Amino acid sequence: MKRILTPLMAGMLAFGIAACSKQGPGASGGEASAPAAAGKATVGLAVSTLNNPFFVALRDGAAAEAGKEGINLITVDAQDDPAKQQASVEDLIQKKVGVILINPTDSAAVANVVKEATAKGIKVVSLDRSVNGAEVSSHIASDNIAGGMMAGQYLLGKLGGKGRIVELEGIAGSSAARERGEGFHHVVDKKAGVELLAKQPADFDRAKGLSVMENIIQGNKDIQGVFAHNDEMALGALKAIQAAGLKNVVVVGFDATPDAVASVKAGTLSATVQQQPALIGQYGVQTAKRLLDGQKVDKFIPVPLNLVKQ
Repeated sequence: MKRILTPLMAGMLAFGIAACSKQGPGASGGEASAPAAAGKATVGLAVSTLNNPFFVALRDGAAAEAGKEGINLITVDAQDDPAKQQASVEDLIQKKVGVILINPTDSAAVANVVKEATAKGIKVVSLDRSVNGAEVSSHIASDNIAGGMMAGQYLLGKLGGKGRIVELEGIAGSSAARERGEGFHHVVDKKAGVELLAKQPADFDRAKGLSVMENIIQGNKDIQGVFAHNDEMALGALKAIQAAGLKNVVVVGFDATPDAVASVKAGTLSATVQQQPALIGQYGVQTAKRLLDGQKVDKFIPVPLNLVKQ
C-alpha cells in the first residue's frame, strides 16, 4: 500500500506546485494577469489630449519605443479634462501597470492620483508638463523657460527691439503655460519701447486662438508681434490676423508641429520653438524600462530645443 500512495501523493503535490506557479505572486486573473502571461511588462501613458498633433507625436514616439522594448503600452486620453484624467489614471492603477507616464492636463489637479499610484508601488514619470504637489520618479521635458526666452528674443530681434505685442497663454494651471510665459517675460518685461497690448489664455487650442485673437484685434489694430504658448494657438492667431488684413505681424509659436513647420516654410508663421515630442515619448518609455528593471533614473531628463524660423 505504501508504494501505491507515495507516487499518488507526489503527483498531487506536483500538480499543486504547477497551479501555484501559473498564478504568480499577486496574480488575480482577468486583464491584469494577461501581460504577465505574455511575458510583457505593462506601462500606462496618460495624455492630456490627443486632439493636438504635439501629443499625438509624443504618443507615437512612446508606442514605437514600447514596441522595440517589448513593453505593453496602454494609452488613455484625458481630452483636456482634469477629472477625466484622474479617472483614467485610477483605471491604470486598477490594471496594476508597472509604471505610469503622465502628461498632466492640470499640473496641480493630478497630485492626488499620483500619490495614490506611488502609494501602491507604481512609479510615475511626468512628460512635458510637471506635477505640482506630488513626487515623481523623473520629469522629462524641454526647458520651457529657456524656450519662452528663445521665442521672446527672436520676436524682439525681428521687431528691432521694440513693438506692440500680444501673448496667447496656454491652459491655466499647466506647467508648460506658466514656464513658457515666465521665460518670455524675462525677455520682454521692462524693455523700453515694448508694449504688451494683451495677455489672454486660449487653452492651447487653435479655434480658441482664432477667436481670442479676433477679439484682441477689434480693440488693437496696430499689432506688430504675437507669441503663442503653442503652435495651435499661433496658427489660429495667424488666421485671425490674415482675415483682418493686418500686415507684417511677427507670429511665434511653440512645439514645431508639422502644420507649424509647413507654415514657417511657406513664409506665414515667423518661427516656432521645436520641442521634439516624439523624443519625449521615447525617453519616457526608456525611463520606464529602467525603473521596471530596478535601475536609478535622473530626476530631470532634458530634451533639446531648437528654433525653426524663416
